[in-house]
Amino acid sequence: MANELQGKKIAFLAADAFEESELMKPWEALKDAGAQVELVSLEDGEITALNEQELKAGKSIRVDKTAEEANADDYDGLVLPGGVGNPDKLRADENAVHFVRQFFEQGKPVGAVCHGPWTLVEAGVVRGRTLTSFPSIQTDIRNAGGNWVDEEVHVDNGLVTSRKPDDLDAFSKKLVEEIAEGKHQGQKPTVQAEATPS
Repeated sequence: MANELQGKKIAFLAADAFEESELMKPWEALKDAGAQVELVSLEDGEITALNEQELKAGKSIRVDKTAEEANADDYDGLVLPGGVGNPDKLRADENAVHFVRQFFEQGKPVGAVCHGPWTLVEAGVVRGRTLTSFPSIQTDIRNAGGNWVDEEVHVDNGLVTSRKPDDLDAFSKKLVEEIAEGKHQGQKPTVQAEATPS
């Protein structure tokens, strides 16, 4: 079990004001399963978590690559942690949105928790998919053509989603399983449908 993801490389895409537990818990779970993990962000340097309950800075983490430099070809999966400010910054960045879309085009597993699916909405990859998220963004998901469910963790053809920090154990377990399975052809049709002009 410890080497389930040996030889796999996973990107975590995050920016300042990420929810600390939603990055660190899956990060440790994937490393424990043998994966190599890298942090991709909008700029070089470090990003800092925001404790939204106390409105103060949390842990800082060094960035391995920028979204402009990173390419999904180099990774076996992607994780999008939540927090409110983090995905709001990512969805406004063209390079970050393109990076996310690449994983769907290549059929690779993607995990998103809490507000993380906001970036999926911006990337145009939720149409026809079933996912969960923090309840406050369910309308955004539905408006983008997705089917929102209120579940601890939901898996849809390699897309793993959860609602909040309390769901992270279930989220991390499913993430390891989906990444171990490899590519999912069910990821691709969504993107192709989005890319076709109406």
